Amino acid sequence: MSEHDIIIKPIITEKTMGGMPNKKYTFKVDKRACKIAIKKAIEKIFKVKVSRVNTLNVRGKFRRHGKYQGYTASWKKAYVTLTENSKAIEFFEGMF
Repeated sequence: MSEHDIIIKPIITEKTMGGMPNKKYTFKVDKRACKIAIKKAIEKIFKVKVSRVNTLNVRGKFRRHGKYQGYTASWKKAYVTLTENSKAIEFFEGMF
């Protein structure tokens, strides 16, 4: 699995933007990825140093549409914290 297969997309919400001054970023990642693989992928793609990675499995929500019902897809979220002397991720610079 390549680095771009592990990191699917960044999660940009008001709550995740609040962690940016502390160098905390949130990403949607592949469900099979472990913390070590996520750390290596972030370091290689964005050229930063990662101090810790916390992951969370997000369960799909129940949805109804007329007579049809089911669940949305489950996915995995990763909270990435950079080291103190690491530079910020440039992708998020213009967001806040």
